[in-house]
Amino acid sequence: MIRVLIERNVAPGLEHYYDATIKRTVSSVVKAEGCLSGESLKDPSNPRRRIVMSKWQSRDDWDRWFFSAERRQVIAEITPMLEGTEKITLLELTH
Repeated sequence: MIRVLIERNVAPGLEHYYDATIKRTVSSVVKAEGCLSGESLKDPSNPRRRIVMSKWQSRDDWDRWFFSAERRQVIAEITPMLEGTEKITLLELTH
């Protein structure tokens, strides 16, 4: 099992539009094969910083979503609302 942390900075004034778009996105992501959960979070100390956290059964499941046409469509929709590029971190549980 892996967890994926995606960090984004939303351009000033576009926070509401980003939040509405990402809400729809997370709803579709959790239906993807191998996705166990997903949530969108806001940094209380930085109102433009957004985090998406998701849990996946495997790296292969994440990769399948990451390279999917559906994700490319989502990214095309939110990229104009961002400042800079997103940062993606894959995490595994320690034993």
